[in-house]
Amino acid sequence: MSRVNLAIIGGGLVGASLALALQAGAKARGWKIVLIEPFAPGHAWQPSYDARSSALSFGSRQIYQRLGLWQEISQRAEPIKQIHVSDRGRFSTARLSAAEEGVPALGYVVENAWLGQCLWQGLDKDVVSWRCPAQVTRMEPLVDGYRLTLDDETLLECDLAVLADGGRSGLREQLGVGVRKRPYDQSALIANITPSEAHDGMAFERFTDDGPMALLPLPENRCALVWTRQGMDAQRLADLDERSFLSELQSVFGYRLGTLKQVGVRHLYPLALVEAEEQVRPHLAILGNAAHSLHPIAGQGFNLSLRDAQALADALLDSESAPGDFAVLQAYRERQRMDQALTVGFSDQVTRLFSSRLPLVSVARNLGLLGLDALPPAKRWFARQAMGLGTRPDV
Repeated sequence: MSRVNLAIIGGGLVGASLALALQAGAKARGWKIVLIEPFAPGHAWQPSYDARSSALSFGSRQIYQRLGLWQEISQRAEPIKQIHVSDRGRFSTARLSAAEEGVPALGYVVENAWLGQCLWQGLDKDVVSWRCPAQVTRMEPLVDGYRLTLDDETLLECDLAVLADGGRSGLREQLGVGVRKRPYDQSALIANITPSEAHDGMAFERFTDDGPMALLPLPENRCALVWTRQGMDAQRLADLDERSFLSELQSVFGYRLGTLKQVGVRHLYPLALVEAEEQVRPHLAILGNAAHSLHPIAGQGFNLSLRDAQALADALLDSESAPGDFAVLQAYRERQRMDQALTVGFSDQVTRLFSSRLPLVSVARNLGLLGLDALPPAKRWFARQAMGLGTRPDV
């Protein structure tokens, strides 16, 4: 039976980022890390019109710069120079500008396949090994770690198991980790769009009585659409032919980018705020969507998970203890508690506020947008939340 210091279950963006954050310090300590992933990463970048993407905050750029990966990522990272926030049918708007905040961009939109490729290629094979394709079917706690059973019946022991296998983690349930779940009664329709006019790095957050939408800039003058609607209505939109879909989207979004000319494959995702009731146990840490799954409209989910991964790596490498020491894991959890609470609360309240049809709430959010644009301190606070710097007074 083989044994490693860290077993990261889930080699997606969060798991790979954690491995990358750990590998230099792990090499110095002689630690061995294994990534266990059911889907093999691609060996070559394959451009696709329909590639799914993530919005990286300015704070996430700083993390990847620290890890020496940003130069590679930035080759296909579309900068968000401005964010235009509006409420459909009302006169209030707000604009956030990178120039006003003194940063090169408020954030960046990167295709997940490209980000994953950069992460995987950045891993040191002498420190980080892959078990792929492979799945963990059982986790057994030991006095000094975990014993993992893989789907080929092989066994692997580790000092620290990191669960980063997504929001529908069967292992989380198997371990008896409870979750708090608050459904939004909405689904997110995700697709890529091509407008007739240049987006010039402008991101749009538009709120309607039927749910919020976002249109984010992508390379090749595409835009990533996140359109949240009630379940049955979201399915209706997904089933429309291309011309009818673009017509309905145009009527809701308007003509700020001219005519919307093309839409790619549409995907639907039911939405809920999900939080694990435990994120650490002795020799166990839970990361990514397995720890907290947020509404996508504010673009905070992956950025929070990346900050968690960096904080966990720092806690492990700053300690003289072996990976898995419960005191170290508890210290990490306490360090991230405020960041998680503020980010989850910000995302949740923005979603609920701008999805409400109540007249008084509608008036309040209209005044709120006016105030946001007129009051520099409020505007700066909102911008820092969007940039992933809300809990970092030093930046």
